[in-house]
Amino acid sequence: MRNYRDLIAWRIGMDLVEAIYRQTKTFPKDEIYGLTSQLRRAAVSIPANIAEGQGRGSPGDFVRFLRIAYGSLREVETLTMIAKRLEYADAAWVDAQLDIAAELGRVINGLIKANDEKR
Repeated sequence: MRNYRDLIAWRIGMDLVEAIYRQTKTFPKDEIYGLTSQLRRAAVSIPANIAEGQGRGSPGDFVRFLRIAYGSLREVETLTMIAKRLEYADAAWVDAQLDIAAELGRVINGLIKANDEKR
């Protein structure tokens, strides 16, 4: 692997960011500094940490940043469920994002295991 853009986890993370940004445009304006901002920051953190960790060049650093990305993924899941409860997002959209998040979680965990063995 030469570049973080080759990682499936990074690509899925970027797709998730795009979906989050599109949906949060529909959130109430009074949420701009609340749920909208927090959800966007958490989503952006996922591919950003994958890229940064890969760029560090050591398996140990990569694993550390993958774990941060995984934590941000769990935050995105929780925040999307909150958006559903507040009726800012419909159940179908939330379920689709949770499916993507589950897939991304599996890919990140696979990367963690593969790189943990290299340390």
